[in-house]
Amino acid sequence: MTSKVTYTGELRTTCLHLRSGNEFITDAPVDNNGLGQAFSPTDTVATGLASCMMTMMGIKARDLEVDLAGASSEITKHMAANPRRIAKIEVKMELPSNISEKHRKILENTANTCPVHYSLHPDIEKDIEFHWIK
Repeated sequence: MTSKVTYTGELRTTCLHLRSGNEFITDAPVDNNGLGQAFSPTDTVATGLASCMMTMMGIKARDLEVDLAGASSEITKHMAANPRRIAKIEVKMELPSNISEKHRKILENTANTCPVHYSLHPDIEKDIEFHWIK
């Protein structure tokens, strides 16, 4: 088992990672009857895409002996209705500028082939930008 999710009421869940004991909460978003005081479940999916991309890039960067420390991503999730679902995820990455063009291409390819990217439904538009500026 990977995790346990407990509904605590008021459209909130507590999510427990069993191996580490780490927890996070989710709230329904304001536009769906919630308080919006934490990540919504769909926020975690969109954020998971960027987290997976950066983790896979970090693994590859280590193999290439490249340092990605300080890299960051901004994520914007767009919802659609009927049925309510994630329609689009925008990921804007800011990455160190001192990385060679060859390594940049390798790292971008690695990011675009991460497991979450492949796991998302193909109807979800993914707009991914890499900015080598830090």
